[in-house]
Amino acid sequence: MFSPGDLLIIPFDDWINDFVRGWLVPNFRPAFRAAQVPITMVLNALDDFFNFVPMLLTTGAFALAAWKWAGRGMAIFTLIGFAFIDMIGLWPETMTTLAMIITSVLFCAVIGIPVGILAARSDMTWKVVRPILDIMQTIPSFVYLVPIVMLFGVGMAPGIIATIIFALPPIIRLTNLGIRNVRGDLIEAAQAFGSTGWQMLVDLQIPLALRTIMAGLNQTLMLALSMVVIAALIGAGGLGLVVNTGLGRLDVGGATAGGVGIVILAIVLDRITQGLGEKNAGNTVSLRQVLFNLIRFRGTRPLGETKKAA
Repeated sequence: MFSPGDLLIIPFDDWINDFVRGWLVPNFRPAFRAAQVPITMVLNALDDFFNFVPMLLTTGAFALAAWKWAGRGMAIFTLIGFAFIDMIGLWPETMTTLAMIITSVLFCAVIGIPVGILAARSDMTWKVVRPILDIMQTIPSFVYLVPIVMLFGVGMAPGIIATIIFALPPIIRLTNLGIRNVRGDLIEAAQAFGSTGWQMLVDLQIPLALRTIMAGLNQTLMLALSMVVIAALIGAGGLGLVVNTGLGRLDVGGATAGGVGIVILAIVLDRITQGLGEKNAGNTVSLRQVLFNLIRFRGTRPLGETKKAA
């Protein structure tokens, strides 16, 4: 039966290989290597810190955070779960995984929140960013590893870069959504008080969108945790390496132990970040509070004076 492929075969894979191997890698690999320096510095500092702090002190800190933001039950679960991880001999790997996750989420927040704000304030920016996010979210996670290895090599830092790319879309999307969903009457009130765009963003839009932004941060964290495990295939350490080593050796016990450690860490981080977002953004910002902030920070313009008149 006739098909378009009978008339024309497009060597798409050859084009990609020629582009990456023939032009991108020879010309830009030093730049990509230099770009991973700050990631390596943050990752190594966090890894050294978490592995230096005694297990009981780290467990107590996470239990207190869980108590404050997720309740007493979660604090007890944190104590039991972290003690179990230590007793099965996976505490150093868990701390390395924690350092990788925090590094990934930190860079995702630094990149994603400003991009989300720009996308919310410019429809053209959102039209450009949206298809890029669609591609980032639909490409299988393993596909990221091939170009990452070619451009950055192997190791923990390239694994973090792959994790950042994989986990970045939710925080951009939800930051954009939160900013765009701010009530129109509050925007009009801010404009009537002559607030600048920066004042409106800081005193009005971000406080009202904080719950949605925190939800995006939570989803980014969970995606980072899943990708950190896959990144072990290109030299990243932590619990992902334990799981992959167990799979490669058909060591069911070792792979299961690593998986259980990942589950415990995921639950603790998920509940703490969820509770943190709900506690910080749980109270609805009233119009009176917003107008008070705008009056206090708007500068010296008289009430009701427009920017044009000023």
